[in-house]
Amino acid sequence: MQIKSAEFLISNSRAADCPQTGLPEYAFIGRSNVGKSSLVNMLTARKALANTSSTPGKTMLINHFLINGQWYLVDLPGYGYAKRSKREQDKLQRLIEGYVLEREQLTCLFVLVDSRLSPQKIDVSFIRFLGENGVPFAIVFTKADKNKPGQLVRNVQAFLQLLSEEWEELPPHFITSSTTARGRDELLGYIQQVNGQLKA
Repeated sequence: MQIKSAEFLISNSRAADCPQTGLPEYAFIGRSNVGKSSLVNMLTARKALANTSSTPGKTMLINHFLINGQWYLVDLPGYGYAKRSKREQDKLQRLIEGYVLEREQLTCLFVLVDSRLSPQKIDVSFIRFLGENGVPFAIVFTKADKNKPGQLVRNVQAFLQLLSEEWEELPPHFITSSTTARGRDELLGYIQQVNGQLKA
């Protein structure tokens, strides 16, 4: 898939206020500081489409980007940022759950997982929540280039092995690097394939 146009459309604090155009939406979510904004910029080949920051938890809204005039890329707030107040955490949880559970246009939720780490409880719990609620999702392992030799394979296999203990069928997964653009063609190809199935 070629990205010919990518434009920011709107930010919202509630799923109910999101665009009602009926176009398919591919949303990206992950633990704070997992590299979500960098991944969005890499996928769209736009250096500053999504703001990147060394400060975790900057995304506080549901951000819609219109891609090729045909589908939305949705940048969701990160989960698990402990330095927020309890009130802020509760507000973000409501925002995320409201979108993930109620948004009919959500076609696939890409859950970003830091490939440098062993399986994190918060990621596994969130994926379990998606499964329990029948939310279509795929896993995106980020920061592949930041691993020591062999570490990437071990961490990815450990994560998938943990999931296989609860899941009969594992979701699609992708290994990416925003620095080297690894996984870009595979991820965009998957989106193109799903879009084709929706039109069939």
